[in-house]
Amino acid sequence: MDNVSAIVLASSLAIIMLGMGLSLVIDDFKRIVVYPKAILVGLANQLIILPVIGFMIAKIFPLSPEIAIGIMILAACPGGPTSNLIAHLAKGDTALSVTLTSLSSFITILTIPFIINFSLEHFLEEGQMIRLNVPETILRIMAIIVIPVSIGMIIRRFRENFALRMGKPVRIASGILLALIIVGIVIRERENFVSYFEQAGIVALLLNVCTMLVGYYSAKLFRIINARAISISIESGIQNGTLAITIAVVLLGSTEFAIVPAIYSLLMFFTGGVIIFLSLRKNKALAAA
Repeated sequence: MDNVSAIVLASSLAIIMLGMGLSLVIDDFKRIVVYPKAILVGLANQLIILPVIGFMIAKIFPLSPEIAIGIMILAACPGGPTSNLIAHLAKGDTALSVTLTSLSSFITILTIPFIINFSLEHFLEEGQMIRLNVPETILRIMAIIVIPVSIGMIIRRFRENFALRMGKPVRIASGILLALIIVGIVIRERENFVSYFEQAGIVALLLNVCTMLVGYYSAKLFRIINARAISISIESGIQNGTLAITIAVVLLGSTEFAIVPAIYSLLMFFTGGVIIFLSLRKNKALAAA
């Protein structure tokens, strides 16, 4: 991947994370005290169960190393701003969704390098071996996540009206950038894309659906109310595809590893739509009862 493309991709993610920062306030991080059980269940799903499910899928299915590693990169990533929007539209607990996205985005800076290095060692053959430099990777992810989010929060703190006005344009720009990134990957891998899609489409959808189901029923197991259970489900299953693509392309220098995150980024809008429909229908039925 050439340097210009890598810079454009990293800059795009930084803009997306800046947009997330514009929507955050300090109270979003204080909610762990307000409902610690929901926060802990949500984080356990994202940080532990999601990578385990990803690894199981990568092992069970006869996947190429590129697809298997793409699954693990995706499973290592936190939720993204899209999950907050879906949680809001599905009548979930939006505040909980925002809190989980924020916390997991900071925590996974430390876990991502180790999960990905494990995946590279496990799925690549000896002659193909590449490895992330852990301290360098942490610093680079901080540069494109923590710094933009922090800048966004500072703007929100001191220029709230400006931050609120900019929120929607930045979200629209984020969607356009994600679409352009996916198109770019498809064009670059056009010769292999059909075969990759045949392999990656099913497993990406399976990862998405399985993690959402596990997220929802694990919340129910701990007697967490329905709105929060919906948010935990969405946060468990809707990952930051742009971050996963950036890790694949910028840090690992491979558009092949980015195929699964690119396909996933398309599928999650379909499954998110299904969740919104089912949730609204359930709420309507409860209101009519």
